[in-house]
Amino acid sequence: MAAPGDAQSNTSSTQRVKVYCLDQDGKWDDRGTGLISLDYVERSEELGLYVVDEDDHETLLVHRISTDDIYRKQEDTIISWREPEGSTELALSFQETAGCSHIWNHICTMQRNLHFSSLNMSTELRELPDVDISNLPQILEIVTESGIKGQMRLAGLMLKDVKFFDNLMNVFEMCEDLEKLDCLHMMFNIVKGIISLNSHQILEKILGDSLIMKVIGSLEYDPDAPQSLHYRNDVTTHVVFKEAIPIKNPMVLSKIHQTYRIGYLKDVILSRVVDDATATSLDSIINANKAAIVTLLKDDSNFFQELFARLRSPSTSVESKSDLVHFLHEFCSLSKSLEMELKLRLFKELIDKGIFDVIGEVLQLPDTQHASADILLIFLTADPKLLRSYLVKPETPLLGLLVKGLMEDFGVKMLEIFRILLASRALSAGAQGANIMDIFCEKHIPELVNFITTSCPEKPGDTSESTPGRVSSLLNICELLCFCVQQDPSRTTFLLQNATEKVLFLTRRKEKSIVAAAVRFFRTLLSVLDESVQSYVVKKNLLKPIIDVFVAGGNHDDLLISSILALLEHIRKAKATVLLKYVVDTFWDQLAPFEHRTSIQALKNEQCIESLGPKSNTDPVDMRGNSDGEKSAFDSSTQKEEANPHSSNGEAASSSPLRSERVLDYEDDEDDDEDNKTQKQTEDSVKGREKRCRCREDEQDECKKKPKLCPTIEGNKISTERDGGEAKEPENARSSEDNNNSVDEKKES
Repeated sequence: MAAPGDAQSNTSSTQRVKVYCLDQDGKWDDRGTGLISLDYVERSEELGLYVVDEDDHETLLVHRISTDDIYRKQEDTIISWREPEGSTELALSFQETAGCSHIWNHICTMQRNLHFSSLNMSTELRELPDVDISNLPQILEIVTESGIKGQMRLAGLMLKDVKFFDNLMNVFEMCEDLEKLDCLHMMFNIVKGIISLNSHQILEKILGDSLIMKVIGSLEYDPDAPQSLHYRNDVTTHVVFKEAIPIKNPMVLSKIHQTYRIGYLKDVILSRVVDDATATSLDSIINANKAAIVTLLKDDSNFFQELFARLRSPSTSVESKSDLVHFLHEFCSLSKSLEMELKLRLFKELIDKGIFDVIGEVLQLPDTQHASADILLIFLTADPKLLRSYLVKPETPLLGLLVKGLMEDFGVKMLEIFRILLASRALSAGAQGANIMDIFCEKHIPELVNFITTSCPEKPGDTSESTPGRVSSLLNICELLCFCVQQDPSRTTFLLQNATEKVLFLTRRKEKSIVAAAVRFFRTLLSVLDESVQSYVVKKNLLKPIIDVFVAGGNHDDLLISSILALLEHIRKAKATVLLKYVVDTFWDQLAPFEHRTSIQALKNEQCIESLGPKSNTDPVDMRGNSDGEKSAFDSSTQKEEANPHSSNGEAASSSPLRSERVLDYEDDEDDDEDNKTQKQTEDSVKGREKRCRCREDEQDECKKKPKLCPTIEGNKISTERDGGEAKEPENARSSEDNNNSVDEKKES
């Protein structure tokens, strides 16, 4: 016998009970109160009941569960039985009803397991009992309690008896006529167990036309369902089979109906109870049926000839065309079950029959747009070349219709179509892929840009509700333009010159998601930061609308502001010297209030500009209006100063460095007095240099030895002295005479 401690540790649940024994006088003797548990009997593989005293942990009862029908449940809290060996009457009185039910259920389950274990040990199941109402409990036990080996044997016996399933369904109808609810509940569990055997042959047999509705009916009597179920009514009444073109082959009709019913069985009726293996078997039957339907219809030449004739006929009503297109869509969807070789062969046959021409016609009908787009996606998923080879043909309107669809409600599907058509692997596919991109850019991007223009207010800040253009369409167009740049960077210049200004009109919209999409497109364009791109951005002042949006909401933390900060950070990290100088020179007065943001503060760091290395050969556009002649003079005077830093003549050093130091501290105030302006610039330059020194400690001495040009003669003298040895901070105080000299020298230069 197992130790009490072991019994308590292994128990699945414990409940408080009183143990009674019937004495010779016919009275119940109280043996004590304890905790009951289920555990294996010591030195045995059999389960038993253990009751251990709740105070001194002495064993009050050990009972080996018997396969015989000796147990009785009285009321809701008492279980009694007679011991087979000593003929002793015992009873357990539970404190709670739930505890009594729990132990009773376990006793019943163990009895069934023990019964079939002894059955399998003694004799192998050789035949099934006769199928009638009286044998339903035995059939249920055989179906639900068989082990893995027993299930294989059971499936073989069921298939061997050719009338077993027919007889079983006849018994179901008899029980339903007699309204025997207990028998119907058993039928539910029997059918569910048969399906769970996961035998492909059995599933094909019981899901055939003659039995499937009876099988579905038997599954309506789920004992755990809170209310009655009506699966058969749903399948037969609520679902209407509609034939766009009459199907004359009875085999096709049978497969169509069976496929729907099996799908309903898997997804609705058995969704909670079916395991993955059985679901896979049901799916395999469904796929096999789909392949058979496609093959049978494909081989019927008259069927498809009539289908395409009706689709092309001008006398066909819009409603009939809609039904025909939806049927064609369903047919193409079923073809997914075919092997790739057969699928491509089928699609090529459909192309030869003119399916793309038909789609080009029905794509303009409102009720067939989604189905037509789905058909194109099915073809593209199988092989994109099938559609590309059609679109590159001259005078083919389909590509233009797809672009038009991109600007309408179902643009998401069109976006997916264009993603596949314009994917980089398509562009590497030779002339066919390149032609698609050429045609799209030259003919259809102007259409999209015009749609964007008409969808934006005429003036910035105008957020009128009447502004045309759907949000989803604008988002899809921006997404597609970004995709074009990512797939073919060589189109950057074209898009920059032909689309960017109009796309940035979207910053006038009130929807932040659209404004963020426009910023994202501009950021994608700047992924190619060559000299021509930078110069064009500066020339057209393209960042202005984006900076205006940031200034209007820079104190908020949302997706839009984050996208703008990411754009500025990209410019800084990408070493875009021209763009960085353009941003600081042109927009710093607007960005200065947001210097507390890390990305904005980093723009002002002069060390960031100096660390970019040699400047680009491209002459950036001077946003302050300097001419080429002024720039050449500036370069010439800088070279002279570097060649002779000790020159006492300050004329060459007093004008050009003045502009150099003002790259980051430029202030344009034409009303200021010239003397005060020069002095202020000098002081700002010195303070800016002190603030912007970001050298490491081991580099500071070397940094201080570097000659620094100052915008005054006095400043250059200090710099010269510093080169000679002692490093001193330049003095801010200057005489008025020095100021006047500096101004005069600036004018002469």
